[in-house]
Amino acid sequence: MKKQTFTIPEKQLQWRFIRASGPGGQHVNKTSTAVQLHFDVVATDLLTDAAKQRLYHIAGNRINNQGELVITVQASRSQLANREQALQQLQKWLQRAVQQPKKRHKTRVPLAEIMKNKQAKQQHSLKKQTRSKKNFDDH
Repeated sequence: MKKQTFTIPEKQLQWRFIRASGPGGQHVNKTSTAVQLHFDVVATDLLTDAAKQRLYHIAGNRINNQGELVITVQASRSQLANREQALQQLQKWLQRAVQQPKKRHKTRVPLAEIMKNKQAKQQHSLKKQTRSKKNFDDH
């Protein structure tokens, strides 16, 4: 299946830069390198209604009460690298939402398999019966 790439207008993206946690020494205390990308799922015209519903389903709690998909990235010490990674993650989420899941076709267990299982059960039952103690008082 061909992957669809999206050209997302910059006006549909909201960026927030926050201080990242983790290693970085003094640098991490002074700079806001972590990135939060807010993408308004409700207002976008890039997705169909069905794709929006799939995005709500697969993104789960990453979509806030205002209907925004919030992606937070703090993997790099570079704000630019974190921005790029956030955009890549947004692309990935949108691609997953656009893909329609394949329909599941019900399958039947083949008759030969049913018969083989039945035969195995009978063999097992017979083996257990032969191991049981015989009651000789009946004769």
